[in-house]
Amino acid sequence: MLKQILLSSLCLMFTSAPALAEATLTAAETRWLAAAGPVLAYSQRVNLPIDIIVQPKAGAGDVPMAMGFEGKRCKLVLSMRGNPDAETILEKVPESQRGVLIEAMAAHEIGHCWRYVQGVWHALPAGFVETGEERADDAGLLAEAKAQRESRREEGFADLVALAWISRSHPAGYGAVFDWIKAVRSAGTPVARSAHDTLAWVQLARDPAALAQGETPFDGAVPLWREGLLRAD
Repeated sequence: MLKQILLSSLCLMFTSAPALAEATLTAAETRWLAAAGPVLAYSQRVNLPIDIIVQPKAGAGDVPMAMGFEGKRCKLVLSMRGNPDAETILEKVPESQRGVLIEAMAAHEIGHCWRYVQGVWHALPAGFVETGEERADDAGLLAEAKAQRESRREEGFADLVALAWISRSHPAGYGAVFDWIKAVRSAGTPVARSAHDTLAWVQLARDPAALAQGETPFDGAVPLWREGLLRAD
């Protein structure tokens, strides 16, 4: 069973079953949600329908923060309880820098939500079409390749939203966040064309000025995302 928390004016309140009324957040969950607070407050201002879900026990391989979807709503899921690797991603980062990196991760996740709410999840932008034809004897392999390609595009867009957010909210820290995201995406040499092989997009954003177009971080991400699509596929 998932524990559901809704954000209201930066106050977290359990609003699901009465049995959860006395539930409390762990120190790690509190810290991550506090760091993500500016992003979550912004998501309210632009009317993104986000519920926050705290898993009572993480599953194998769960990342600490992820975005899912149900119906017309987005679900920001924290999987930190019983997850020994929940904060591994930050272990080499000085304590003073961790808050802004969690904020960047939250911005990445609302980038996913924005795409979903706009009704363009896994859709190419206007003017782009699929070209070429993949072949394999196994239909399952073809389906997996398509799924990886679609996920990679969404991850690339979300990485750019995260960087666009930081360029606007923490311009002095942009270089450090850019280097961290690039390092994360490069770690272990990701399998080419896998879902998290987003360097084609990230490398385009070394100069934060490239993300300055439009009024929102989503607008700022679009030009580089389009350019990256030509390189990644």
